[in-house]
Amino acid sequence: TDEIMQQEIRPLVAVDIIEQLHRQFAILSGGRGKDGAPIITFPEFAGFSEIPDDDFLNVVTYLTSIPSLEAASIGFIIIIDRRRDKWSAVKASLTRIAGAFPGNLQLVFVLRPSRFIQRAIADIGIKLYRDDFKMKVPIIMLNSVSDLHGYIDKSQLTRELGGTLEYGHSQWIHHRTAIENFAMTVKTTAQMLQSFGTDLAETELPNDVQCTEELLSSHTEHHSKLKDELKLAVKQGATLLTCIREPVTRSANSKLSPDELENVATVERLLAQLDETEKAFDQFWTKHHLKLEQCLQLRHFEHDFREVKLTLDNLMETQAGFADIGDSVTRVENLLKEQKHLEEKGQEPLEKAQSLALHGEQLIQNNHYAVDSIRPKCVELRRICDDFTNETKKKYDILGKSLELHKQLDKASQWCEAGIYLLASQAVDKCQSQEGAETALVEIEKFLVTAKEHQLSNPKEFYNQFDMILTPEIKANAQRIVQKLEDVQEMFDKRQVSLKKLAAKQTRPVQPVAPHPESSPKRASPKITRPAAVEYLGQFCGAPRKGLSAQNGNHALVDINNYLRSKYQHKLGLIEKCISKSQGHIINELIETERVYVEELQSIIEGYASEMDNPNLVHLIPSALQNKKEVLFGNLPEIYYFHNRIFLKEIENCIENPELLARCFLKRKEDLQIYEKYCQNKPRSEALWRQCGDSIFFQECQRKLDHKLSLDAYLLKPVQRITKYQLLLKEMLKCSKNSEGTAELEEALATVLDIIKSVNDSMHQIAITGYEGDVSELGKLLMQGSFNVWTDHKKGHNKVKDLARFKPMQRHLFLYTKMLLFCKKREENTDGHEKTASYSFKNSLKMSTVGITENVKGDNKKFEIWYNGREEVYIIQASSVELKNTWISEIRKVLTGQLEACR
Repeated sequence: TDEIMQQEIRPLVAVDIIEQLHRQFAILSGGRGKDGAPIITFPEFAGFSEIPDDDFLNVVTYLTSIPSLEAASIGFIIIIDRRRDKWSAVKASLTRIAGAFPGNLQLVFVLRPSRFIQRAIADIGIKLYRDDFKMKVPIIMLNSVSDLHGYIDKSQLTRELGGTLEYGHSQWIHHRTAIENFAMTVKTTAQMLQSFGTDLAETELPNDVQCTEELLSSHTEHHSKLKDELKLAVKQGATLLTCIREPVTRSANSKLSPDELENVATVERLLAQLDETEKAFDQFWTKHHLKLEQCLQLRHFEHDFREVKLTLDNLMETQAGFADIGDSVTRVENLLKEQKHLEEKGQEPLEKAQSLALHGEQLIQNNHYAVDSIRPKCVELRRICDDFTNETKKKYDILGKSLELHKQLDKASQWCEAGIYLLASQAVDKCQSQEGAETALVEIEKFLVTAKEHQLSNPKEFYNQFDMILTPEIKANAQRIVQKLEDVQEMFDKRQVSLKKLAAKQTRPVQPVAPHPESSPKRASPKITRPAAVEYLGQFCGAPRKGLSAQNGNHALVDINNYLRSKYQHKLGLIEKCISKSQGHIINELIETERVYVEELQSIIEGYASEMDNPNLVHLIPSALQNKKEVLFGNLPEIYYFHNRIFLKEIENCIENPELLARCFLKRKEDLQIYEKYCQNKPRSEALWRQCGDSIFFQECQRKLDHKLSLDAYLLKPVQRITKYQLLLKEMLKCSKNSEGTAELEEALATVLDIIKSVNDSMHQIAITGYEGDVSELGKLLMQGSFNVWTDHKKGHNKVKDLARFKPMQRHLFLYTKMLLFCKKREENTDGHEKTASYSFKNSLKMSTVGITENVKGDNKKFEIWYNGREEVYIIQASSVELKNTWISEIRKVLTGQLEACR
């Protein structure tokens, strides 16, 4: 019982009983009685009694389910055609119909057997067995179809019953199966749409971009498939409707039967259901799709927000780290450059943040469902942008004030130094006369006027102006300079008092004190090259008020000058300060130029070398340059890495301790050898540049970098830089003679010169041609240079020997630890450019088998090198005695080293 209850109760459809329907033992022709009752006809069928009960019941039940409820409620009219049959068949038919007909009956018409005997039997049998049939409706026995026409109009009867109603059983079955299939399609489609809608409604929105994109794609694809199913179903219904209406379309006189009209109504109703279902589904899908798209917009917005927020946070953190306001003009200017760089670096993320905030506001204006999530993020982005902008402005204001302060302090300091120098340079003997004193007063008064030009009339004014931004260190420096200003002003006041007394009345001339020659300063511009010395003098200019008498102006003038000269002569600290400050300037210059050098190397690598791998510019690269990046740039990336990561940081640490500079060069002696490799590659690089330098690729790179010079000028920078170091070290040595650290500086200079020499020698070495061996196996290249050479071979012809003695050969010698090479220098023009030197190999001598004679009679520039017990003698003439001695010294070192190795 439970299994039966759980089974789905489904009405019969034509496809379930298709075989039984095709047997045609009962038909629903579509005709109607006068009151609209549906007519079911049981045509003549020989095996009617043999039809299984289930088949009979299914067919009859199915036929009675087809008419509308309104028509079925009137009752069915049954016509049993047994004209060619017997009474037994009539009886069996009536009995079966009476016992199994599921619908309401109105009338039963029986076309009795046409043969006489069977008709008589039928008349008797109907009277005898009427009650046995248990039918509550009349059974009307008819003799012919003419009698039937008296009850039912001929237009409602088929041709078999003498009527005009068109009926094709196969077409009827086809229409029924098509209508039922369409109804099932409509039902299935509606269920699929409902199921999909339920899934959409229950779907949780993802929290990331990828999952949201996948979900949107999946739902859109499913929606497209369902829409295709809908279109197919609508097309199926439209085709079915056309088939049902086909008789009317074909002939204007034709009319559809009531059943056919009901079929049309059914199909139209199903199409209307489909249309309503589609509209409802489209409406729901539109909302759901919009929500998915908004969800995807939100996830993109959140993803971009996280990235931009992280970048901005890093930017703010970097900006917060710029707390230094500088302690000198140079430092402040560098800080301003760094701040400018940070501001430029922040432009792109700030623009992204502003753009993202604007995008968020557009989402809000478009009625996005997540307004409460988007609006705070937009506010946060704008807040960070405003904070960065305001903080940047604040930094610029502070650094601007700091720069102004340090410039004024520098001006004040320079003014003090110039004033001290002016006082010290006024000769005492010239001031003894009234005219001399007045001239000195005029000089002082003119100089004091410059204090107003530098806004120094009130020494504390500028200090008070910048009080809020000063660090304790800068305050101390400012106080020192203000005190210095006061001291210098007091010195001028005393000098003016003394000079005014001398100018007012002539007193007994004072014997001038002749200064030491080295302590007599010459008149110079205030911007003198020894400011530290002047500063030291300035610190003692106020001394007369403490220890010297100023009662008499004449004596005061002499005392101050003598005091300055004695201090200048005897205080060693003056020289040390001079050295310290000069070295500071040199180190500052070294660091500044080093930073510029590193930036230039970076621009070459990023703006040219990296662009050679840019797919957007590949088509601009000439074929001759393809895969030649290492040839053009050599080991430039290695040089950039060394200077950017190591050397620049080390020399920056020498600002406070100049004595550490020499150690930097000594420590990095081996690292600086990378320049040798770069210079060795330079000829190949230049040859490639001459071939490809005019290409559009290099012009485009130069335009992007906004460089005024082309790439070849920048490729010379490393060569220029390595020579710049020795110049700076020489300047350092000039300032540190006989002071601590001089020895290390001399050693550092020698190291750099040795590197330059190695680079220069290697440049010549790579131009050697014709040598069949490997030059790298000859040991270190010690010396190279051009000489006049005579040869003398004992085994040769006398004339050859005579010629050899009087006709020198021009030879370029390369001295290695293992070999001495003799080459002939050749110069060739290359495409109108500078001449390129090459060295053609001629001869070689093993250093283990040579001897040397230092002096050759008649010429102190000559020396001899002999080979194999003087079988071969080479007389070599240098361009100078010094060059000759240098070569002899190096050769002796090699020979001595070999001797030591043998021992």
